[in-house]
Amino acid sequence: MLQNSCSEDQDKLQDKKQATMDDISKLGKVYEMLDEDIFWYIVDKSVTESNSQEEQEKILINEITKLPLKDIIGFRLRTDKLLFDTYNSEMWCAGYLMNQGCSDDGFEYFRNWIISRGKETYYNAETNPDSLISQIEHKAYGFYEFEGFWYVALEAFKTKTGQELYDYIDYDNFKTREGNYPNFEFTWKEKEPESMKAICPKLYKEFWN
Repeated sequence: MLQNSCSEDQDKLQDKKQATMDDISKLGKVYEMLDEDIFWYIVDKSVTESNSQEEQEKILINEITKLPLKDIIGFRLRTDKLLFDTYNSEMWCAGYLMNQGCSDDGFEYFRNWIISRGKETYYNAETNPDSLISQIEHKAYGFYEFEGFWYVALEAFKTKTGQELYDYIDYDNFKTREGNYPNFEFTWKEKEPESMKAICPKLYKEFWN
């Protein structure tokens, strides 16, 4: 009886693997983002059910893996669009203050952290970066960054298919991503602290020495 049960489980697993292989064979290049409500449902769920970035990352990967392959890619594309929309001088000022400096890569990880804090936090920060004062207790390893958030969809896709998600992105039609960020002039200078204070007065008061 136990042997039959094990055999049935193996058959189901094989069927699931075959279904995944069939799905990947039919999958073309994708440029459509995941529905925003679904995206934020997953992110907000991961926020409420975790107490650390490590826990949150595991929850995210688990939830994203449940999605159809096209939507797993769409999760990454939605993330890239949200990063694109917050690539500006004012947000960089917030990142510089909160992390005591902010390189190009650091700015990417900072904005991933903002997205990882949920829909309300993200849109409040998009409107007013100084609103991130409400999130100052949520840093990891001394920084307000979450590099791993950028890769959760890649991990989910690799887990489900054994393939690289990047190979299935339609880069010709998906433009709101790294590499196409808009040019801008900085509206603040490190050597002119008052210029940072004007943009993020609360963060300035909290972090500027």
